[in-house]
Amino acid sequence: MKFEILTIFPEVIECYIKHGVVGKALEKGIAEVKIYNLRNYTRDKHKKVDDYPYGGGVGMVMQIEPFYNALKQIKKDRKPRKVILLSPQGKRFTQGVAKDFLEEGKGIVLICGRYEGIDDRIKTLIDEEISIGDYVLSGGELPALVIIDSILRLIPGALGDDLSAKEDSFMKGVLDYPHYTRPDEFKGMRVPEVLISGDHKKIALWRRKEALRSTLNSRPDLLKNLSTDDMKILKELCSEINKKILEGSHEPVNY
Repeated sequence: MKFEILTIFPEVIECYIKHGVVGKALEKGIAEVKIYNLRNYTRDKHKKVDDYPYGGGVGMVMQIEPFYNALKQIKKDRKPRKVILLSPQGKRFTQGVAKDFLEEGKGIVLICGRYEGIDDRIKTLIDEEISIGDYVLSGGELPALVIIDSILRLIPGALGDDLSAKEDSFMKGVLDYPHYTRPDEFKGMRVPEVLISGDHKKIALWRRKEALRSTLNSRPDLLKNLSTDDMKILKELCSEINKKILEGSHEPVNY
């Protein structure tokens, strides 16, 4: 899969993609990341890509021309691509969206804005707007890296073990279960006995129950379209919580 990034800070992208899962995926040839420095696509002799906003106001606005020129260059090969503008106004990026992008099988162009934003005429050049959350960042580079990382993890061969991606939070509709490793006891804190019992059936049940417990406590909004078995586990968890509340050993939980 090919990712193409339009930015005025290529070094930010270059630094991240050398390491970890992304770096290994690129080394294996599983994916490709190409970076376009927008300053190379402006006719201004000082490589300026921004100007004062029409109508007045604070800050600077990125000009449409560098983006237009860069996209024109990118699209010369006529290969199918999805052009994405990273912005607070966009659709929320989720694990499901990451899977959809991968399944579409198209290359992805990620447009990174800066300053007060981009000339709104950019919207005539894009396919979609995406937001990674309801907060403000200094630019689109971090969201671009978030999207690349999350999609790459789903590509077979990107991780050391392809099962790792399938066990990630949100992949099964709920948050992940707790993880433990050696030593089995540390400063009086013990690993749950079931995990060192060798009984894989009990371990699988424990993990699912703890995943549902974590989701119930932290993200109850995710508890939708559960299986009959999950609903049974959820009822048990609710009974446990109610019992602890009655005993005064647990704070009330909204669910």
